[in-house]
Amino acid sequence: MPGVNSAPGHPDPSSAAPHTDLKNGQLARLRTELKQGKADLIEAFGRTRASASTATALIRVIARHVDHMLEQLWHLSGMPRGAALVAVGGYGRGELYPGSDVDVLVLMPAELSCAEDFPDSPSSAEARHCVERFITACWDIGLEIGSSVRTVSECVAEAQADVTVQTALLESRFLRGSRRLYEQFCQETAAIMDPAAFFRAKTLEMVQRHVKYEDTPYSLEPNCKESPGGLRDLQVVRWVASAAGLGKSWTELASRGLITRFEAIQLHRNEGLLQSIRARLHVVAGRREDRLVFDLQTAVAESFGYQNTPELRASEALMRRYYWAAKAVVQLNQILMMGIEERVNGSQHAPMRPISEHFYDRGGMLEVASDDLYLRHPHTILETFLTYQRTMGIKGLSVRTLRALYNARGIMNAAFRRDPVNHRCFLEILRQPRGQTHVFRLMNETSVLGRYLWVFRRIVGQMQHDLFHVYTVDQHILMVLRNVRRFFIPEHTHEYPFCSQLGTQWDKPWVLYVAALFHDVAKGRGGDHSELGAVEVRRFCRDHGIDREDCRLIEFIVKEHLTMSRVAQKEDLSDPEVVDAFAQRVQNPRYLTALYLLTVADIRGTSPKVWNAWKGKLLEDLYRATFRALGGARPDMSNEIEQRKREARQMLALHSMLPGAEEALWKTLDLNYFARHDSGEIAWHARALNRRVDTPVPLVSTRLSPVGEGMQVLVYSPDRQDLFARICGYFEGAQFSILDARVHTSRSGYAVDTFQVISPHFDQPYRDLLSLVEHQLGEALTTSGPLPAPGRGRLSRRVKSFPITPRVQLRPDERAQRWVLSVSASDRSGLLYSIARVLAEHHINLQLAKISTLGERVEDTFLVDGAALQHNRSQIEFETRLLDALA
Repeated sequence: MPGVNSAPGHPDPSSAAPHTDLKNGQLARLRTELKQGKADLIEAFGRTRASASTATALIRVIARHVDHMLEQLWHLSGMPRGAALVAVGGYGRGELYPGSDVDVLVLMPAELSCAEDFPDSPSSAEARHCVERFITACWDIGLEIGSSVRTVSECVAEAQADVTVQTALLESRFLRGSRRLYEQFCQETAAIMDPAAFFRAKTLEMVQRHVKYEDTPYSLEPNCKESPGGLRDLQVVRWVASAAGLGKSWTELASRGLITRFEAIQLHRNEGLLQSIRARLHVVAGRREDRLVFDLQTAVAESFGYQNTPELRASEALMRRYYWAAKAVVQLNQILMMGIEERVNGSQHAPMRPISEHFYDRGGMLEVASDDLYLRHPHTILETFLTYQRTMGIKGLSVRTLRALYNARGIMNAAFRRDPVNHRCFLEILRQPRGQTHVFRLMNETSVLGRYLWVFRRIVGQMQHDLFHVYTVDQHILMVLRNVRRFFIPEHTHEYPFCSQLGTQWDKPWVLYVAALFHDVAKGRGGDHSELGAVEVRRFCRDHGIDREDCRLIEFIVKEHLTMSRVAQKEDLSDPEVVDAFAQRVQNPRYLTALYLLTVADIRGTSPKVWNAWKGKLLEDLYRATFRALGGARPDMSNEIEQRKREARQMLALHSMLPGAEEALWKTLDLNYFARHDSGEIAWHARALNRRVDTPVPLVSTRLSPVGEGMQVLVYSPDRQDLFARICGYFEGAQFSILDARVHTSRSGYAVDTFQVISPHFDQPYRDLLSLVEHQLGEALTTSGPLPAPGRGRLSRRVKSFPITPRVQLRPDERAQRWVLSVSASDRSGLLYSIARVLAEHHINLQLAKISTLGERVEDTFLVDGAALQHNRSQIEFETRLLDALA
């Protein structure tokens, strides 16, 4: 045969001469036998109680069923006597999931490989026809096979050139044909194996794969095969161990001393769970699907027997079990890979430098002095991480240390958690000048953090169905801890300039680290997690001897960690009473600074989509205004406005604008306008509207946003009822997202509206879009006629799986002059336009809009007035219509 005849798809049946023994009736019988047999096996599996053993039995019996089909086809196709059929890849392991492909290798003897040299050779031609007939028949009966046709020498050449081929051949299994040829194949492919090179290649592949899958086992939609902690991580261990001659099963690895008997049991148990999840995922999806996507999580959970409870969804229970298994696989994979590397490279005998009585530096890895160190001296468990922090040059924990920690989990009990020595050591870890981010991640990965802080253990692997967190609770907490830590690292000053400035003046970073660890630790219990978290952190402070003042501060931060974000994003910061009320709540500048730093770290630790520079500006504005109020500087809006006007005039002078030219505009604007815009925006508006204050047509001016990405858009137009709706309609059609809208009506009846917008859909710089937006939006505002119907924006899979019930709240403001309209709903394109359209239909005037998008949930607040809100019947009609628009 020629070098490689790869046939992943259906070959051309016309090239195959029909064989007398391979008739349509026989193919139909085999097709029915294959389909019905597989269906019966899956149906029986669905009736059984979910367990690792039933999944293992299913994937093995499906493989045997396919073996039987292939053996019949091999015989009926009249394959040459010297050829051999070999299962490779996962099928070679004797495992086939319901949706898996069937990978086979057709081994041909060398004497039949000369078809290219002698194309008219009868034996070669007949062999080629037989192979084509066999592969065609496989597809005809419904077997989706990936096939290769090679000689032994070609297999060797392919394996030497491609580690992926080498891996597939490593898991080969004889099915039918010449066993002698198969044994020759095994000997020659084994002879070319270089264990060190193979280990290096598979390690690099694994690192690449982990990066592709977010480098965490805690993805909210993990791939149970490919993600870190998935089945592939266990397969990699087997591959490299087999290549090194260390064994092919967990039992063999244990017999050779590479793992302990306990570890072998854990590997077997967690592998069984992952196999069961993958098998049921294939069955539920009705196809090959290895991702635990939101759409399927509930159905898979129910197939395991999980049910929704008031405290926990069925899908959450399943995912927590998955995360615990994936976490264990990550730990065991690390231990095994490091152990195999030592065997392959002979580095287990590397020289060791003593660090202390209990620890050594072995090639940059922290090594325990003895395997039973933790059993004899439990205090050294936490001392491990303190030593890791304090010792320069240590890159990680050695395999011996990781194994010792893994096997010492049982002694981290209630007495261990109450031990004052451990309390002091844990505080020392928090108070060290460096290393908290890496140490706490390492403590979580090795299960020490959850064993020591039992309250933390309850949220390990806990999902968050709030549409803006993209991490499990424990990973979010560690992300927030990382963000807080970066406020005190000079190398990260460019990321958070103002926070870093405050960090240089903060005397006790560890106080914020404790607050970060506990701010969400009570999630998932029901009730207010902020209140419950405050109780937990108060107990922690008492047990660890933290002084009263620090304890009060930490408890305050945990209890109020959502307050500053809510005020900044939902309330009118230009209102002195809002700032006064917030100042009374935070009490003093120290509490304010601590709360601000944690709030920034918390929002940035939820999702890459949630944070933006505009949110940062709102928080910073609230911080500065509150800081002044706490310093005794009562908000004096008149003085503040005069200061803004002075600064704006200075900016206008720099642009050669004639003194006093701004007065034509300013005399038409009230205090609310000046209170809600900074001096830069006031100057920009004055320049854009210079000599155009009485323009009869809409005027649109744009500029690059001075805060983060995106642009600011000024709309100046004779006011009309549907103006805001038309503006929102344009932005929807142009695929812009509105981050902020400041809406004003001048004394002369002109709308002065400013929008902060971004677009995730454009690749070109925003500078290129400025003129385009000015032209297109200006034209859109000159049109009349009915407002177009809003588009039904496409919902993401996540929103479909975890929909938010739309909510509308309408309440009068404190002066009972205007109404505060709060809207909560799942985000979709065009949502703001839908809201604006309802406002226009009911002749409701918009005074202010606070647009807040939290991942895939919106929390928008509007200040409105209108005659429709003064009567109960029309108000209910408006709210009902708005709910319909949000649904």
